[in-house]
This record gives sequence, C-alpha cells and structure tokens, in this order.
Amino acid sequence: MAGPPAGLGVSKPRAAGVRRPYAAVPERVRAWVEETLGSPVASTAEQVGGMSPGCATRLVCADGTRAFVKAVGPELNVMTPELFRHEIAVLGVVGEDPLWAPLLASYDEPGGWVALLLGDVEGRHPDMTDAGDVASVLAAVDRFVDTLAGRGVGHAETLGTLDRSIGRYATMWPHLGDVPDDLLPPWARDRVEEMQARVPELIARSTGDHVVNYDIRNDNLLLRPDGDVVFVDWGMARVGAAWLDPFVARLEWADQPVFDDLVVGSPALRDLGDSAVTTFLYLLGAWLAYRTATDHSGPPGLAEFRVVESRRFLEAARRRLD
Repeated sequence: MAGPPAGLGVSKPRAAGVRRPYAAVPERVRAWVEETLGSPVASTAEQVGGMSPGCATRLVCADGTRAFVKAVGPELNVMTPELFRHEIAVLGVVGEDPLWAPLLASYDEPGGWVALLLGDVEGRHPDMTDAGDVASVLAAVDRFVDTLAGRGVGHAETLGTLDRSIGRYATMWPHLGDVPDDLLPPWARDRVEEMQARVPELIARSTGDHVVNYDIRNDNLLLRPDGDVVFVDWGMARVGAAWLDPFVARLEWADQPVFDDLVVGSPALRDLGDSAVTTFLYLLGAWLAYRTATDHSGPPGLAEFRVVESRRFLEAARRRLD
C-alpha cells in the first residue's frame, strides 16, 4: 500500500482517564495475580491512556516473569467491569495471534471486581505524526482485519453485532432537539432528516462475520522494537463488516483533510463509499453529543472525551457534506 500523505496531526493519547494504581487494587485481586503468575510481584509500571478508572499495570515478578494486568471494580464505575467481561469473552473467541496480546488468565467476582492478566508487550505507542509509524499501523490494520475474518461466525449473540450498535445510535433521533447548541451545532440540526434517511443503508452495510475491534486508537496500539504492531483492548468488539476497523483507525485524523486521502487509500472504505463514510461520521458525532447531554454515569474524563470526539467527527462530516 502507498505511504500515508503528509500533513498528519499532533499525536497524543486520544483518551486519558483517571486510573487507580496497582497498589490500590484490593489485596484479594493482587493475591490472585501472584498466585496465577507463581511469583511475588517485584516491580510495577503504571500505564496511561484509555478511559478505564481501574489499574493498567505492567508487572515484573521476583522470578522475572512479566505480565500486564488490568483490573476494575463497580465502585470505580459500574459499567467498566462489564466491558472487561466482554473483553474476556472476545479474547476467548479470537484465540492467540502475534497481532494482539494473549489472555493469560482472568478473575471475575460476581457483581464485583474483574481482572485480566495479559502477556506483557515490550513497546511504545505509535507516533501518529510520524509517517513511518502511520504506515506501519495502517498496514497492520489490514492484516488484523484479514486475520479476524470469519472468527465471528456463531458468536453474534455472545459478542453483539455492529449493525445492532449502529441501530442503537439511531434511537437518538427523537431526542436531538434537547441537546444544547454547544454540543450539536445548528448546521447539524439542519441535516438531521437527511442523515436519518441515510442510516438504514449504513446499517445494512454493517453486517458480516468478522470480529471487529471497534476501538483502534493510538493509546490502544503498541509498536514493538522490531516494528510489529500489537492491538490491545477489546471491550468494544463486535461481529460485523470488514470496513469498520479501517474506518476507526483513521478517526485519528477525522477533522483534518488528510482523513479523506486516508479513506481513499483503504480498499474496504472505497468499497463502502463516501456517502456511508460521511453518514457514519455524522452519526458518531451526533451520538456522542447526545450521550454527553443525557448520560453522566461514565468514568472520570469520559464526558470531556465525548465532547472533543463529537466535535471532531461532526466537523469531518460538515467538511465532506459541503
């Protein structure tokens, strides 16, 4: 594939919540970690990025064993443990591959704390201002999509489907009048009926048998020292069409004209078509605006993240509609 065009934007974690350090995780969970790894934890390195309020910690044990642990309880946020349970289910479906960190073990208290032990990945987050990093990421996304083809067969009920998720977004239409103008600008209100009419075709194009990650961001990617890309975090994964992950991977630049060039560079998105790409940008932006106005139950930082992303996606849709 051709290299990415010039003019890439500033790279920083797209999502950055407030995390609990490993030392503040309940002792019973830490005891499970050490029992599972077979050695006491000797050192920890806390990781940043992502919206979970729980820990995200690289561990080194006394015997040299390395692992990555993420853990959360309902007292930190009631929804996040369910995302972790979903991630455990997804990793059970997709199995192991060098493109993602393996699940070593999981811990689940009914109604309580959930934890995942994953293989530790030596690497860094990609710099999305660097053309070489971007080329590596976009090429890896294509391999990722090919690897996950067909792995969703028989798992739609367990993992959920992309078309159902998009259909859920469409439930917002009757309520957009209650969203303030600073979240949903007047031009976007003027296009509601037009966009509403376009969504059924997008839903129809969203079915498929791929497992789609649905959350490819720079803070959910790692570049190994040898340049290989590793995908992490499966809490949003669904079963659906192959175009979804190439689309999400390019949202880094949605509010910049370079996004349109990157879309043209993806065979899956060229096949999806400009109209559907623009419709999904608008739908995501409007949905995030609606959720910002109506849902205040998320973890720290989520509301701000929604506002920023909503504005970026709506700006992208307006640019492509003009």
